[in-house]
Amino acid sequence: MEKIKKRLKLKPVLGKNVFIAHNATVIGDVNIGDESSIWFHVTIRADVNYIKIGKCSNIQDNSVIHVTLNKFPTILGDYVTVGHNVTLHGCTIKNNCLIGIGAIIMDNSIISENTIVAAGTLIPPNKNFPPNVLIKGSPGKVVKELSEEEIKGIANYALRYKKYKDIYLTNL
Repeated sequence: MEKIKKRLKLKPVLGKNVFIAHNATVIGDVNIGDESSIWFHVTIRADVNYIKIGKCSNIQDNSVIHVTLNKFPTILGDYVTVGHNVTLHGCTIKNNCLIGIGAIIMDNSIISENTIVAAGTLIPPNKNFPPNVLIKGSPGKVVKELSEEEIKGIANYALRYKKYKDIYLTNL
């Protein structure tokens, strides 16, 4: 219980030019990288472990990010797009990934770089996926390797949300 009390006293550490919507909840041991954005009604709760979000990443509306007590933090790399209504719990998402609308990724699962997790996909605990793939289904399975064009397209989502974030920061 003392660890929880200590984490709750921590203030999130924000990089440069971070946007957090007025009704998002970001508490505890959270570190958010430069140029990232946290959108409306998002909950990021780092009360029993830490959460790290890389640079130029975006967490879209109604998503929830949490952790596992004394076991698994949640770590997101750079240029990660987390679609609307996603749940991330004690998992790792590496650089340049797109997590589709409504996906759920559970404890101790790892999504490697340059990967798309399709909308509605469920990744159960303790799964580790190779890089450069499309994962879909319930439970999630690799369905194909991504082309170079598809991999480049993943970063475009993050860059688009960087532009949206900049508009919000200059017009609020």
